[in-house]
Amino acid sequence: MGLATAMEFARRVPGIRLLVLEKERGVAAHQTGHNSGVIHSGIYYKPGSLKAQTCVSGRTALLQFCEENSIRYDLCGKVIVATGEEELPRLEELFRRGKANGVEGLEIIGPERLREIEPHAHGIRALYAPTSGIIDFTQVAEVYAQKIRDMGGEILTSAQLKRIIPESGGITLETTAGEFRTRHLINCAGLFADRIARMETGAGPSKAREQLRIVPFRGEYYKLAPEKQFLVRALVYPVPDPRFPFLGVHFTRKIHGEVEAGPNAVLAFAREGYEKTDVNVRDLWEIFSYRGFLSIARKYWKTGLGEFYRSISKAAFVKALQKLIPEIRSDDLMPGGAGVRAQAISPAGQLVDDFVIAESARAIHVLNAPSPGATASLAIGKRIVDIASKAFSLA
Repeated sequence: MGLATAMEFARRVPGIRLLVLEKERGVAAHQTGHNSGVIHSGIYYKPGSLKAQTCVSGRTALLQFCEENSIRYDLCGKVIVATGEEELPRLEELFRRGKANGVEGLEIIGPERLREIEPHAHGIRALYAPTSGIIDFTQVAEVYAQKIRDMGGEILTSAQLKRIIPESGGITLETTAGEFRTRHLINCAGLFADRIARMETGAGPSKAREQLRIVPFRGEYYKLAPEKQFLVRALVYPVPDPRFPFLGVHFTRKIHGEVEAGPNAVLAFAREGYEKTDVNVRDLWEIFSYRGFLSIARKYWKTGLGEFYRSISKAAFVKALQKLIPEIRSDDLMPGGAGVRAQAISPAGQLVDDFVIAESARAIHVLNAPSPGATASLAIGKRIVDIASKAFSLA
């Protein structure tokens, strides 16, 4: 999303002095490079929300960008499968939302049609979204980065932001790669976006408690053994629980041919906690001292324990997957990777569902941008530049 925004700045404001600071040695090292690679069609999101608007328009822009830059993608389609009568009203609501958001080709299908699309999936009804697809978002990010450089922008890697110093007419950024002075800052830092926002605004501890906080949730995957990949043709999803922004464990065929199963959603003990053993004391303190998280923990502790149990029990993970594809067995699953979702939580104890973009006098902060952030990246980048053009009086 940061690269898409920088690319849009370079395109729309010729001659702008543009610097992208990247903490890691290369782009797409965290959420972008660890996501499932799905091009979302815009079914799940509340009509009129920022997610709904930018997912649908962003998907169109992404596909056009891929065509222009020879990036491979596959509109393989997705089925969202209801396995019980109690899920049917939620499935109908997803159909209504998708239609309201302008998603093309949606169908409510029965078991026979489901078997034609996904022969091994089991359900009493399903929502078929033929415009969903798969892609390698790391490759997309790398092409974004090259476009930025081609238009005169600079990308500096291994440059972790340490401190923001306000000055007359601008700010100075202290990084591990040196100091940089700028008039304006765009914060698309994902897992650390809230910290950078507090750094820029000078929010003290008392004010910080009243602001959104990023809480990391790790999603763990298995992979289907090569001889079992025939069980999944494309994308097979459950009907999600509307109380949570997570979609539940599902099957995803990747653009390079393998099939992932997962993810669950467990609290990570570090913002970059890709392994169960990753622990960061500062990150933990920020989580457990935040009243918004404590409120959610009290409300959903049983759900959290269930996700944690699936994390440590392969049998429980397999049981959840078997609701969608009953033929799956434990021996069919190989260890996969993991991603960490930067999930914003409000002081009132709510999992923030929509994208959140906030402004200050010198900066624009993207404070919540989980899925479908990658699909929507070009549309969000355009929106941020629209905001900046007015807020910063850019010609």
